[in-house]
Amino acid sequence: MSAGTPGPGPAGATTLLVIAKEPLPGRVKTRLTPPFSPAEAARLAEAALADTLHTVLALPAARRVVVLAGAPGPWLPPGIEVVEQGPGGLDERLAAAFGACTGPTLLIGMDTPQITAADLAPALAPGAWDGCDAWFGPAEDGGFWALGLAEPDPGLLLGVPMSVPETGAVQRRRLVDAGLTVRDLPRLRDVDTAADAAEVAVLAPDGRFAAELARTRRTAVR
Repeated sequence: MSAGTPGPGPAGATTLLVIAKEPLPGRVKTRLTPPFSPAEAARLAEAALADTLHTVLALPAARRVVVLAGAPGPWLPPGIEVVEQGPGGLDERLAAAFGACTGPTLLIGMDTPQITAADLAPALAPGAWDGCDAWFGPAEDGGFWALGLAEPDPGLLLGVPMSVPETGAVQRRRLVDAGLTVRDLPRLRDVDTAADAAEVAVLAPDGRFAAELARTRRTAVR
């Protein structure tokens, strides 16, 4: 694991960041417990992260980087760089991730394993940044699952209240108030609760996440 920073890619290309936690029991997806055990929740988180990175590998990014709290594991495929998350609250960690980059940068989370290349294609197309300063992916719970900045500025994230129903609205307003032209990506559902997990598995039935959820359910009824 490297403690380096995701620097600039080729001119005109976008750096793609995935903000993630090492999928350890008791440290990830705690809102899934109950009904799932901490170990089951961690396995679901690992599957979600693996699905996300599989999609990332298919995208036309200059660099593909996991900004990770913890250590990489077998879920990390070749072709994905790893850098350590900074300290502090989520707004500070997201700000630091952007602050370490130069040029167009798009950050996504590990909580939407149903994402497809089509969901992110508008922000990664050759003309994605023509007349556009920011891309914003709203989440069903009021947060956001994606944020892209043509010119990464940590100040656009610092102080935004995280993990509350108004997070997305506050973050998007911060971009607009800064005079940025913002374009929106599709609204997606984060996996936070068991109901979320069931819905997302239906949306992406062939993914690792859906398979892990099915295995967990089969184990529970034995």
